[in-house]
Amino acid sequence: MGYSGPATVLTGLPRTIRRHELRLIVPLADSTIYEMEKRGDFPRRFNLTPRCVVWNLEEVETWLEQRRQTYLEGRAKIAPAPDVHQRKIWLVRPKDGSAS
Repeated sequence: MGYSGPATVLTGLPRTIRRHELRLIVPLADSTIYEMEKRGDFPRRFNLTPRCVVWNLEEVETWLEQRRQTYLEGRAKIAPAPDVHQRKIWLVRPKDGSAS
C-alpha cells in the first residue's frame, strides 16, 4: 500500500506514526480527530508509553482511501453552501452602482 519504513521490513510489525506525522497526512484539527475517534469514524490511537500516543499508519492510509472512494462514488456528505440571503450585512454593492 504505502511506504512502510525500515522498521516494518526488519521486524514485521506495523508502522506507527505520532501526532505531528498524522497532521502532515490528515489536515484535520486535533479536536476533530478526537471526536471522530470517539464516534468510531477514524482509526483509534494507542499509547506506547504514558506520554507517547501513536496511530497505526496502515489504518490511517486505509481510512484515507475509503474516504476518497466514498467521495468519488458520490456518497460523501458535503456541507451545503451558506444561504447568502440570511446575511444581515451585505458586503457587495448592488449592480446598479447605487449606495444602499
